[in-house]
Amino acid sequence: MPRIHGNRFARIQGNRQRLRRRIALEAARLISEHGLRDYHRAKLRAAEHLGIHDDQALPRNDEIESALREHQRLFVGGSQIEALHARRLAAREAMRFLQRFEPRLVGAVLEGTADQHSAVCLHLFSDTLGEVEQFLSEHRIRCEPRSRRISMDRERELTIEVLLLIADGIAFDLSVLPCAALRQAPFDPAARRTMRRASPDALEALLRTHPAAVDVGGGQRA
Repeated sequence: MPRIHGNRFARIQGNRQRLRRRIALEAARLISEHGLRDYHRAKLRAAEHLGIHDDQALPRNDEIESALREHQRLFVGGSQIEALHARRLAAREAMRFLQRFEPRLVGAVLEGTADQHSAVCLHLFSDTLGEVEQFLSEHRIRCEPRSRRISMDRERELTIEVLLLIADGIAFDLSVLPCAALRQAPFDPAARRTMRRASPDALEALLRTHPAAVDVGGGQRA
């Protein structure tokens, strides 16, 4: 009997693994072709499209990211590489402009999965409410202010100011965190790890090493 139960368990696990793979690939397609950027929404929508209703078959974010890289390599190719490189160059210029706020690059532009739908996501640091927005206003840069909740660790959340803008046809997502957050990156609960981010120097090194290539994991946790 234990062997029968073990075989059944193995079949269930194998079937779930196949379902996870199908959902991850469909989520990657939705992200790449429709600009869906929320991995959680993407995998829920993918599962719905495929008629899969087993929550335990939902893939992790790193599985979706791996599937996205595979999709981009097979179906997008050069256009994705160009879009990524353009956004890394835009990030470099923005980080120079915003240097007084100790900018850090995060998200798809750093990870190497950015495409034409992706925003350049930066973390900025200030303890003065509205300081970044005032700085942009002084330079006649219009932005749309919002708020967002982020996890600073596994137990603590923080509401922060977010400024959205478009420059030269590229979207920017600027999150303003307290200066104390410069010492430790926020926690990404979906990925179950500390968020990767890159300083201006780390981005420069990434551009030198991979001037127009889809690099992955090049960020420093700084």
